[in-house]
Amino acid sequence: MDVSTEIRVAIDRDADIVTARQRGRDLAAQIGFAGGDLTLIATAISEVSRNIVSYAQRGEIVLQVAEQQQRRGIVIIARDSGPGIADVEAAMRDGFSTTRSLGLGLPGARRLMDDFAIESAVGKGTTVTMTKWVR
Repeated sequence: MDVSTEIRVAIDRDADIVTARQRGRDLAAQIGFAGGDLTLIATAISEVSRNIVSYAQRGEIVLQVAEQQQRRGIVIIARDSGPGIADVEAAMRDGFSTTRSLGLGLPGARRLMDDFAIESAVGKGTTVTMTKWVR
């Protein structure tokens, strides 16, 4: 696989979470991540993919190689056209959940990655963009 390739994984069931996680881990390994960082990346992908299945039913994970100055990294974009998040600030707090889950998905993913941004509009969907840089 050419590391400049954009990888897209459609997410609409639990098995797709495993696929996205593995594809992300594979891409990350190809661009220089190792050990614990591979686990952190796979976990972050799992968290945002799980949110797609749980809240939006379907969406996609886009994986890209990032290059900035002299460093490389992986960009993970989780995108859906679901119900959106009414209060993004609340959703980013540990323990917040509208479905009685542990509420660690988005804040947990944010802690695992170096850069994290979320855009959401009620009735239009949510896009989470995360980047991890090779150290």
